[in-house]
Amino acid sequence: MMNKRFSLEGQVAVVTGSSRGLGFEMARAIGESGARVYMTARGEQQLEESADKLRAEGLDVAVRAFDLADGAACVSVIKEIGETEGRLDILVNNAGINAWEPLKDATTATWDRVMGTNIRAPYLLCREAARFMVAAGYGRIVNVGSALAVVGRENVTAYVASKHGLAGMTRALAAELGGKGVTVNMMAPGYFLTEINTTILARPGYEKGVSARIPLHRWGDPEEAGGVVAFMVSKASSYMNGHVLVVDGGLTETFVLPVDA
Repeated sequence: MMNKRFSLEGQVAVVTGSSRGLGFEMARAIGESGARVYMTARGEQQLEESADKLRAEGLDVAVRAFDLADGAACVSVIKEIGETEGRLDILVNNAGINAWEPLKDATTATWDRVMGTNIRAPYLLCREAARFMVAAGYGRIVNVGSALAVVGRENVTAYVASKHGLAGMTRALAAELGGKGVTVNMMAPGYFLTEINTTILARPGYEKGVSARIPLHRWGDPEEAGGVVAFMVSKASSYMNGHVLVVDGGLTETFVLPVDA
C-alpha cells in the first residue's frame, strides 16, 4: 500500500520542460506517486515519445506542447488544464535556459530571452495555477532553480540573475499564498548527468574536476532530483514554505579542494 503521506492519488500536476532530463524524472516520480501528470515542452515529438515511455510504465500522463516564450500560451494552457480537470494541485516550473556570454560580449537580447523563459514564464504559470489552487484551498508549487540561485558564477550573468530572481519570487509567493493553503518552494539542483550537460561533459577532465569539489565525489543521477520534487509536492512537505532546497551533493555548503590541491 502506498504511504498516504507521500501519495498524490487523485491529484493533477503540470511539469514544464519534462520531455527529458530532470523534468522527465520529476514527471515520472510524481506520476509514480499517483498523480495525473501533464508534461509540457516545446518539441511535440520528443514530448510524445517521453510520455509514451511513462504510459508504458502504467503512469497517467498527458502532454501539452508550447513555448514558454509565448506568454499567451502560458496563460491559456494552465487555464485549459484546470478547467478540463476541474482542479490543479501541483505546478513544477522546471523548464529554463542558459546562455554562456562574457559580459564584454553580452547583449540585451540574450538578457531578455533568458529572463523571459526563466522568470516571466514561471510568474505567469504561477499566477494562473494559483487561481485554481486558492479556490480549492490547496496547492503545491515548486520552482526549479539552480545551485546558482545561491552563489554566483562568471560568464552567465543573465542566468544567475534569473535564478536569484526566481528564488525571490518563490519567497514572495510563499508569503502571499501560504495562508490560502498553497505552498511555494524552490528545488535548486547542482550538477546532474543530463542531456543538457552533454557539451560540458565532453570537455577533458571536466566531470572529474567538478566531482572532486563535491563532497559526494560524483554528479547527481536525474532520478535523485525526481524523488526530491515528489516529496516537495506531497502532504509530507506541508510545513515547508518559501524554502530554497539545494540538491547538489553538498557543493555550495562546503569547501572541498581536490586531493592534489
